[in-house]
Amino acid sequence: MPDNTTLDAYLASWAGEDALRGDVARVITLMVEAGVVIADIVGRGALEEAMGAQTDATNAGGDAQKALDVRTHDIVVDLLKDSPVARVGSEEAKEEVVFDDARPLVVAMDPLDGSSNIETNVSIGTLFGVLPNDGATSFVQPGRNQLAAGFIVYGPATALVLTVGAGTHVFMLDRASGAFVRTHADVQIPAQTKEYAVNASNQRHWDDAMQAYVGDCLAGAEGPREKNFNMRWVGSLVADVFRILVRGGVYLYPGDARQGYASGRLRLTYECNPIAFVCEQAGGAATDGVRPILDIEPKSLHVRSPLVCGSKDEVERIAQYYAEPPTRSPLFAKRGLFLA
Repeated sequence: MPDNTTLDAYLASWAGEDALRGDVARVITLMVEAGVVIADIVGRGALEEAMGAQTDATNAGGDAQKALDVRTHDIVVDLLKDSPVARVGSEEAKEEVVFDDARPLVVAMDPLDGSSNIETNVSIGTLFGVLPNDGATSFVQPGRNQLAAGFIVYGPATALVLTVGAGTHVFMLDRASGAFVRTHADVQIPAQTKEYAVNASNQRHWDDAMQAYVGDCLAGAEGPREKNFNMRWVGSLVADVFRILVRGGVYLYPGDARQGYASGRLRLTYECNPIAFVCEQAGGAATDGVRPILDIEPKSLHVRSPLVCGSKDEVERIAQYYAEPPTRSPLFAKRGLFLA
């Protein structure tokens, strides 16, 4: 339930008189201002001309850009240009946007997560991580160095999920007042779950460990897990993870055998790292299947990584599937890696 704490009040209390924290709070406030603008655009749907139209360009990962991808990038960059941010690393720009390297912070962001859902009236969002400015190597720091991270979901409600290293909190936009009000304080992801999120259409490309894990879930109460699982998949990372924060579950985007997907599809610095920070601060976990996401040192701004995140016990169980590769035919097997 709402506790009437506004985002501004929360950040002011957290920052106190600390100058660096004050700068981080300022950047979060600007990211949220950008989010309100983007939410208004998204809320107009097809009334907003060319929102989902393809451009002739591709983003840094080689994906086709839509008009709103570019527009949201520009909105955020314009708001951050006179802030404590030295550089912005964005999915929608191949090169870093450089403002002033004397400034103390950098922002890694995906300005529009789930853009394939733009025209389908499905929740999409903005992901961001705030890091200390470490000069030319700012975006190859491990995610453990993040000072703040979070995401904004543009859905039936506009929600901000935020951590500054003091738990994970959810704030909802009150459109009557224009303020973000805390609705979920110190979120805790249930350690156990009966729900997983995965794009099952890629099953034939997965490695044996992922096939074995999902196969054991699909076997249900008659299988080695001895319980029935539900599968959910929105196709917007922010929407799938928001659901997990609220009711538990595990999100899976493994690497697979398709060309270019050996390391998965998601980008480590501005997708996996913010999600991992949020999940860990909520009592969950996030790995690439084996290693904690936040301990991985990215080789470049746009490097990809597999992602397994959510309920801690389930994330750890999946790591065991990778540590002990199955020797059986994995899918729909009656006996699994973990026996009763």
